[in-house]
Amino acid sequence: MWFIYLLSWLSLVIQVSFVTLAIAAGLYYLAELIEEFTVATSRIIKYMIMFSTGVLAGLYIFEGFPVLMVAVGLFTNLVYFGLLQTFPYILLTSPNFILSCVLVVVNHYMAFQFFAQEYYPFSEVLAYFTICLWVIPFAFFVSLSAGENVLPSTMQQGDDVVSNYFTKGKRGKRSGILLVFSFLKEAVLPSRQKMY
Repeated sequence: MWFIYLLSWLSLVIQVSFVTLAIAAGLYYLAELIEEFTVATSRIIKYMIMFSTGVLAGLYIFEGFPVLMVAVGLFTNLVYFGLLQTFPYILLTSPNFILSCVLVVVNHYMAFQFFAQEYYPFSEVLAYFTICLWVIPFAFFVSLSAGENVLPSTMQQGDDVVSNYFTKGKRGKRSGILLVFSFLKEAVLPSRQKMY
């Protein structure tokens, strides 16, 4: 009886590890796509903000959500539109970015307070959090590295595209989320040095 119990815990650890690696690989690929297609990403984020605004209005009209919670959500979307004006260049010390971070925390607090007082099924609570609170900040978070000029189009004369893009030197140095993923990739799967 105890042996199968230990095996179940071991299998759980293995499954969680695989899911974590799959999510990290997906985020890395998504960050690469956002770097390559910044104009399309900006347009997609704009449509997501407009959809979230429509959802908030619908929640107020049809579901009777509190005016203050919906108003703060709409103001947060307005701040997101301000962040979109300089996309993909998002300065982490700009008042607009700091205000958006503060508003994310305020929105979560208000949502937790509301859903603690009113009963809704878990799927509906999760739908509200996903569409109104998580998707847009997540899109901005993943796209933080898009404005760092790491695409092959920033190469100088004499460089080829592949070596310029994958270089670890001064010009091609990455930062942001791609740097974190590159570090994790090297920590988990270190590359071997070629010996000639």
